Amino acid sequence: MKALLKQKLINKNKKKEYIIAIATGTGVSAKHAVNGGVDFILALNSGRFRQMGVSSLAGFLPVSNCNSLVMEFGSREILPIAKSVPVILGLCATDPLIDLENFINKIKSSGFAGINNYPSVGMIDGLFGEALEEENISYSREVEAIKIANEKGLFTIAFVFNKEQAIQMLNVGADVICVHFGFTKGGLLGAKKVLTLVEGVQLTKEIFEACDQESDREVIKMIYGGSVYTPTDLKYMYDNTSTMGYIGGSAFERIPIENAIPSLIEEFKNTGSKESDEFLIKMLEGVKKHYDYVGFVKEYIKKNYMHSISLFDLAQVSHISRPYLSQLFGKEVGCSFRDYLTNFRMNKAKEIIKQKKFRLVEVAEMVGYKDYAHFSKVFKKSVGTSPREFQEKGNQNV
Repeated sequence: MKALLKQKLINKNKKKEYIIAIATGTGVSAKHAVNGGVDFILALNSGRFRQMGVSSLAGFLPVSNCNSLVMEFGSREILPIAKSVPVILGLCATDPLIDLENFINKIKSSGFAGINNYPSVGMIDGLFGEALEEENISYSREVEAIKIANEKGLFTIAFVFNKEQAIQMLNVGADVICVHFGFTKGGLLGAKKVLTLVEGVQLTKEIFEACDQESDREVIKMIYGGSVYTPTDLKYMYDNTSTMGYIGGSAFERIPIENAIPSLIEEFKNTGSKESDEFLIKMLEGVKKHYDYVGFVKEYIKKNYMHSISLFDLAQVSHISRPYLSQLFGKEVGCSFRDYLTNFRMNKAKEIIKQKKFRLVEVAEMVGYKDYAHFSKVFKKSVGTSPREFQEKGNQNV
């Protein structure tokens, strides 16, 4: 099972397909994830708490026995539904009341395909983190769990928070190195303080480069959480890092529910309203939909990068000031609106050039530059080579 799953995921990457997994706590999410073609499922205690209407943070508080909770709902709700899709159990390896080897045997005999180190003390720093470390409730226990599971033929997904942890997990045979950015931003229960997308790119590059230098075996590289909670955010990570896929929790089962249910209830409430009120209802729906101003800007760039885009115009549409929108964007994304737009266009230009179907002057126009000389200058500054040199290098690699 382990070897087949790993090879299947590696083959997807070779075919330029991305790996997508869901971290969940209920059978209904697992069922629809399977129907959607998810590659594997993680059963995590925070997923259960999300479905209870509370923050994922509850998974780190002493409100329930994590391992018993996940074993119970994972066995009863997710395994019977997932069937051909592998289910990975989120193991709290730092639980002082379990014997790791015996519990991992139980995980395997219950039908789970592997383990993931969650909840992880890698999320905890400061005085509390130091106190845990002194009591041997440390990340090294999670490394030990991955080692034991790997030796027993289970598929292992390691959440890592820095390059040192990534190397530790690599050395004990982890199949997946997943950069954990912290709790997911977005929605009503999302984290308010998270890494920006730019910071996420920097951390991911640092960790994956360390993986490449440390090991010559094939390792699956994925990302999770933080500021990555929309397809647009994920595309930004794909464009700027070597990640092979994404594990989504809140992005797949909390945020969609938070958006859909209130909107549907309002539609039911307004059924039968006079035609004269319909336009007002649609306007109000649009305002609520785009309360996430930064999300609106990123989505607009994704769909309109080939046209002229002005932050001033977007601010007017959003009914906020340009300086305020610029400040919001820079704070959340980690770079200016102009830099983000340029980066998006240059990555799109590289994709089009690789297709070898268009002249370079056409590529420039397709990504929003009517002046080819200006496009060439921006491309060289961003990519490091001119569009012509980039095109020629691509032809030589064929």
